[in-house]
Amino acid sequence: MSLSIIILAAGKGTRMKSARPKVLHPVAGQPMLQHVVDTGRELEPDQILVVIGHESEQIEQTMQGQGLEYVLQEQQLGTGHAVMQCRDCIKHGNDLLILYGDVPLIRASTLQALIQQGRENNVVSLLTFKADNPQGYGRILRDRTGHVNSIIEEKDASEDIRKIRECNSGIMYIKGSEYEELLSELDNDNVQKEYYLTDVVKHAVAKKHLVSAVQCEETEVLGVNNQVQLAQIESIYRAQQADALMQQGVKLVDPLRIDVRGKIAAGADVSIDVNCIFEGQVELGDNVTIEANCIIRDSRIGPGSVIHAMSVIEKATIGDSNDIGPFARIRPDTTTESRAKIGNFVEVKKSHIGQGSKVNHLSYIGDTQMGRNVNIGAGTITCNYDGAFKHQTKIGDDVFVGSDTQLVAPVTLGEGCTIGAGSTITKNTEAGELALSRSKQLTLKGWQRPVKNKG
Repeated sequence: MSLSIIILAAGKGTRMKSARPKVLHPVAGQPMLQHVVDTGRELEPDQILVVIGHESEQIEQTMQGQGLEYVLQEQQLGTGHAVMQCRDCIKHGNDLLILYGDVPLIRASTLQALIQQGRENNVVSLLTFKADNPQGYGRILRDRTGHVNSIIEEKDASEDIRKIRECNSGIMYIKGSEYEELLSELDNDNVQKEYYLTDVVKHAVAKKHLVSAVQCEETEVLGVNNQVQLAQIESIYRAQQADALMQQGVKLVDPLRIDVRGKIAAGADVSIDVNCIFEGQVELGDNVTIEANCIIRDSRIGPGSVIHAMSVIEKATIGDSNDIGPFARIRPDTTTESRAKIGNFVEVKKSHIGQGSKVNHLSYIGDTQMGRNVNIGAGTITCNYDGAFKHQTKIGDDVFVGSDTQLVAPVTLGEGCTIGAGSTITKNTEAGELALSRSKQLTLKGWQRPVKNKG
């Protein structure tokens, strides 16, 4: 059967005390809503409808280009009212899955189980959880067969019902053949004058439909209403990612001090020290070592490479058996071949570093094509920007560049040449030759250093 997913994301989130819509507050570097959308996509739905209200333009702009359909809820009159706004947009006959944009930890496998349960002779299926402290949640009442016969809100519950620990998460599946009738029967005959989605259960039971429930871990359905809860969700997510890495065999020096804001594909015998941040898609080959306080974003680190402490690598491909850092910055569109060395306080941008080449100390290499077994001395910079355009530096195999050298692009250094320390190279150099540019050294005899007058 085909599936339509509705994500409720219209709430203002007043308790966040922020101008940003609640569902756009980040967890692991991505908006909470993005996490829910990504999980929903794993179910391969026909459509994903997002109900928006407060700061709707911000949400549409942030989530643009993802094929989402937006439904405006101009007045926030309850969860049932939000779903009712989607009736004209839902593809006819599709089953419904209702999710929440501020519940980012829900798993696709849990939702798949909920859908499967609902499709097996049930019209409605609820996602429930057993709470250590159920205060404030609606309680689930089941009949003798285990089916749900009602949801009782705490304010309406007796003392005995309040002792029930199984609670309603709000996430719900409704069979496509029945949702139109069930939604049409929702009303606002209550003190709050709101339309409650939970009343779907009441109407389904009244029609003798079966209502089932699937239980999940409480952490999966934790919602966010304030900054404290957002931090708790972030902490849970970090722990989950750390646990997943260790299950793959990754050694984490301290699982409490790693932050994965994307996905890591890790080989065998990978070791990660404390306070490292991984963003986007990161690939770590076999025997990679990441030392403390590194940031790696959308990059591949080849087998056997060591990333020393305090290094930042972004949108780069690091070859096998590289030695990077400490305090190195590898910027986008950089590729290094095997056995390359990028040392301390070196910045590399949009460059190719050849096999066995070394840039050891205090250098900037930008827009450069570097061959094999090149040695770049300390303090060398490529002058690649003329104020309007970027220019390329080409360095042949086996070139030796002395310290404190400026390579003014566009320029080509011939294979095997040597550049004397302290040179400013503005012209192409010949293969195998020595090139240098220095002013004549002078000694001024009798010169005396200025002295302050102590009187």
